Amino acid sequence: MTESARFGWTVLLPVKVLAQAKSRLAALAGERRLELALALASDTVSAVVACPEVARVLVVTSDPVAGPRLSSLGALIIPEARPGARGRDSRQSPRPSPDGSQHLLNAALLHGAAVASRRWPGTGLAALTADLPALRPAELAEALRAAADTGGAAFVPDAAGLGTTMYAVVPGAEFRPMYGGASRARHAAGGATELALDGIAGLRQDVDTPDDLRAAVALGVGPRTAEVAAELLADA
Repeated sequence: MTESARFGWTVLLPVKVLAQAKSRLAALAGERRLELALALASDTVSAVVACPEVARVLVVTSDPVAGPRLSSLGALIIPEARPGARGRDSRQSPRPSPDGSQHLLNAALLHGAAVASRRWPGTGLAALTADLPALRPAELAEALRAAADTGGAAFVPDAAGLGTTMYAVVPGAEFRPMYGGASRARHAAGGATELALDGIAGLRQDVDTPDDLRAAVALGVGPRTAEVAAELLADA
């Protein structure tokens, strides 16, 4: 029996306010950038909800459109922490990365992790980027089982080999997400185990650029992304 059979995973997905999301896709998507960002998040959430290893999905967002949409797909919505808030969850602040930078994404994840740990003691915590439209539930299940077997913290690098798409810790391990830029190196330096798994291309393919979108479509994306991408890429 793997460790993951003894506890459930809470998956945390931070979703930016859509007006601020996916700026590098603006040249391709134009006025449909918000629609595309919501499609990416929706297909990601749908895949995570369908994963048998996942007990619950928490989306951290304050977007008035994304929240209700992702809730309808089975996610629980947690508003982002207010700047300067002094509540119980704010006691975990974003840790500086080794290069001195801090990322709002990490702050959102720490806020969500604090809520999850309080509500569901003993849960495993897994952070995912919300732009994995080619993700398959079986890929995530394999990665979470492998993460559980490490007995600590683990991560999956992105397709480019620089960033991170999944960061996970078993119950009792410290949750220290260090997303942003070259996060693969930071997570490894922080002691997390890199998961070198075959057959998880969808889990590794995040979408930040038009070329990323093309790569995801080639793998096979969810229906919402497929509809928007087909029109955008046909005109490109």
